[in-house]
Amino acid sequence: MRRDIALTIGLVTFLGGAGITAQTKTARAPWTAPRTPDGQPDLQGIWTNATITAFERPANLRDKAFLTAAEAEALERQASARRDEDGPPRPGDVGSYNQFWFDSGDRVVTTRRTSLVIDPPDGRVPLSPAAEAARDYNSAHERESFEFMSVWDRCITRGVPAGMFPAGYNNAYQIVQTPGYVVIHYEMIHEARIIPIDGRPHAPDRVRLWNGDPRGRWEGNTLIVDTTNYNNKGWIATQAAAGRIKGVPQTETLHIVERFTPLDANTIEYQVTIEDPKMFTRPWTVAIPLHRNPTYQIYEYACHEGNRSVENILRDARAQEKRR
Repeated sequence: MRRDIALTIGLVTFLGGAGITAQTKTARAPWTAPRTPDGQPDLQGIWTNATITAFERPANLRDKAFLTAAEAEALERQASARRDEDGPPRPGDVGSYNQFWFDSGDRVVTTRRTSLVIDPPDGRVPLSPAAEAARDYNSAHERESFEFMSVWDRCITRGVPAGMFPAGYNNAYQIVQTPGYVVIHYEMIHEARIIPIDGRPHAPDRVRLWNGDPRGRWEGNTLIVDTTNYNNKGWIATQAAAGRIKGVPQTETLHIVERFTPLDANTIEYQVTIEDPKMFTRPWTVAIPLHRNPTYQIYEYACHEGNRSVENILRDARAQEKRR
C-alpha cells in the first residue's frame, strides 16, 4: 500500500465548542483558494485521510484533548516501528493481513488532537442505550444471516458519512466539480457521490436512500453538504477502526451536515456533524484533515468479484450447527 502521503503542517480550525489550544496554533500565510471556470472554489484532486489518531479518545487519554509535540512524535515512531517489524504470516496462519497490505498511516492529525471526534469535548460518541443494544444484537447474530452483517462486508456501501472515516486501506477520495455539481469518488467500494449545488430542494420525504439525499451550497470557500432522507438499512460506521460505533444503525431521522474547507493548496478541513435522536443522545462532530496526494492512483475496488466471504461465513455457520 502507499506510504508517501505528504502531510501539510497547519491548523485545522473547529466549529463551536471544539476549541483550539495555544500549542496547536501555527501562523498561516494568506492564501486565496483557486476557482473553477464557473467560479466555484476549486477542491478538485485526489485526497487521502489515513491517520493513526483514534476515532474516539482512548481511555488512557481521557482528560487530554491534545498531544504535545513530543507525545505525537513518540506515537508516530511506534507506528513506524510496528510496520517495519511486521513480517510475513506464520505458516498455517489464515488470519488477517499483515502490515504490508494496510495503509492506515503513520502520522497523527496535524492538530495533534487525541481523537477524530471533536465534539462532545470528551471525544466520545454519545451513544444511546438503543444504539448500543442494536449494535450488540447485530454483532451477536451476524453468522445467522447476511442481514446482520456490515453493509460494507456485503459490498453495498461504506455509507455516508462512514465512507469518509479512515479505514485500514484505500483511504483516497477524488473530488470532481462541474457546473451545478460536486462529485466525490470514494476509492473504497468504488462509489461516486453526486452532490447537487444548484439550490434544488431535498427529495420528497417518501424517497429514502442508503446514503441519503445530499444538497450542497457554498459559504465563502466552504462547501456545506446537508444530507437527509436516509433509509433505515445502513450503519453509521462499518469498519473496525470506528471501535464501539461499528454496527450502530442509521435510521430515517439521521441528518448530517458536512463542511469541506480548503486551508491551503494541499489541505482540506473535513468536518461532519451527525444528528440522529433515535441513536444518539446529542449531535456529535468529527474532524479529519484531507491531504492532497497527486501521485496516488485509484484503481477499481471490485469488491464482490471473487469475494466469497459472506457466502463462506454463512456456510461455515450452518456446518457448525449441523455438528452440534
